Amino acid sequence: MSPPYSEQTYTPPAAMPDYLIRYATLRQLQVFEASVRLGSFSRAAEELFVTQPTVSMQIKKLSDALGLPLFEQVGRNVRPTEVGQELYKSCRSIFENLAHLEMKISDHKGMKRGRLRLGVVTTAKYFAPEVLGEFCREYPGIDVALKVSNRDRIVERMNNSEDDLYIVGQAPANGLEIHSFPFAPNPLVVLAARDHPLVGKKNISLEDVAKEPLILREPGSGIRDATLRLFENAGLTPKVRMELGSNEAIKHAVVGGLGLAVLSLHTLSLEGPNGPVAILDVKGFPIMRQWHMVYPRNKELSLVADAFLQFSLGVEPRMRRQMMKLWPALKKQLADVDPAAKARDQSTPGASVKPKPKPATKPKKKAAR
Repeated sequence: MSPPYSEQTYTPPAAMPDYLIRYATLRQLQVFEASVRLGSFSRAAEELFVTQPTVSMQIKKLSDALGLPLFEQVGRNVRPTEVGQELYKSCRSIFENLAHLEMKISDHKGMKRGRLRLGVVTTAKYFAPEVLGEFCREYPGIDVALKVSNRDRIVERMNNSEDDLYIVGQAPANGLEIHSFPFAPNPLVVLAARDHPLVGKKNISLEDVAKEPLILREPGSGIRDATLRLFENAGLTPKVRMELGSNEAIKHAVVGGLGLAVLSLHTLSLEGPNGPVAILDVKGFPIMRQWHMVYPRNKELSLVADAFLQFSLGVEPRMRRQMMKLWPALKKQLADVDPAAKARDQSTPGASVKPKPKPATKPKKKAAR
């Protein structure tokens, strides 16, 4: 067999970018890539856990190494120059190749070592860390990274293949080809302050709810879309009092008597049934949705990512039993949901429904040490 350096596609040392290798670092390229992708130095600093001056300094060093500016000022914003755009394309290619190499190395190590990157929509943060914690106790050598954001940002990360797996409330409707695994119920309920006049009443009509001030999540939230769609289908227009960017802020607003809200039952996991907010008995609620574990169809899962996917599917029955125990009034609805029935709304294009995989043979205990 011919040695690899005889291949026609191999780049000999004399043709390698010696200047860039000497004066540019992978860290500088990482900072630059994040700044372009996120459109902001401050957002790049937040994602990379560094200060904004550090980002600016790394960008300047990289620009000095290339001898050309990488960003230009446009009003109060900055955007990549033509050279910056070319460098960004190269950075994406470099990091995709490195990520693929990292995955292959992890697979050779088995479950002893590896990295799992998980992107989840905001509401999934109420249970995803627990599932990750259980997984890490089973496989202590695995490093995990959890990114929490709203649905639009998670779809953006999915398009850029920034993570291994994603937890979403519904498959994205942007034509992205994905594999989708339903794995847990996600009921949406109407919340009110404990002293609200509607608390304790039975079969409250949606018309009565529409008369009350409503607190919504920000645009880009799946819960917001599901709530507005329900009112629209009933021919009603809710009285939106305010929009807030977090579930915790909404719960505080509800407790403060500012209005009603529709949130996932998972947002009450810490407070339990006797917390400061009450669940109203409204006709048409709960809206029974499901959590989905998804990833792009053209993506090859690493050994670690595939193990986490199957681990998560195995956790679902216990999650459901716990929810039925905490909220017995919803026991029938939770029991009727079959997580394997659908992987997406029937109206969502571009999603591939994959059957629940058979549990893989559990790695030997020694591989987890």
